[in-house]
Amino acid sequence: MNTTPAPAATIAPAVLHRLLQEGRAPRLLDVRTPGEFRTMHIPGSCNVPLATLREHRAKLLAHLDEDVVLVCRSGTRAGQAAKILAEAGLTGLPVLDGGIVAWETAGAPVDRGTERWDMERQVRLVAGSIVLTTSLVGVLVPGVHLIGTAVGAGLTYAALSNSCAMGVMLSKLPYNRGPRPDIRKVIAQLSTS
Repeated sequence: MNTTPAPAATIAPAVLHRLLQEGRAPRLLDVRTPGEFRTMHIPGSCNVPLATLREHRAKLLAHLDEDVVLVCRSGTRAGQAAKILAEAGLTGLPVLDGGIVAWETAGAPVDRGTERWDMERQVRLVAGSIVLTTSLVGVLVPGVHLIGTAVGAGLTYAALSNSCAMGVMLSKLPYNRGPRPDIRKVIAQLSTS
């Protein structure tokens, strides 16, 4: 018996954009970090970082219904959010196909703030720096190259499992966190939208 949950349903950026233009838009829950959200987000979306969603899903569930679309950078974290909410009893929430990247590529409107590096770029910088440094130092210090090997193994696992421990750790840095969303304000925003 297969107990693997079905992948989250998706909604194409063009379809969501048309719904927004027609005034029939669902509520948009952006599960990226506050730093990523401040850099760029879909107008009218509500920022509920994945960790906040996980921690307060019971409180949030009372203010959510099927008329919600989950948004992140590429769709991965939004899919995780859909799974978290499905486990709590709210099933069938669609994920923006391709995330905010596909939304922007489609020419749909975004609100911009201070430019920041997105999480994927930060992971590439840190992982690449570790591998490069340990490769160079490994010429002089035997065994140091194994650190780079461990990072490579971690990245391989991240790709296969569609999760990223380094991304989770980087998301906890003050640069990415910003002020933690006040759950009362998030619920108030969800109640009025």
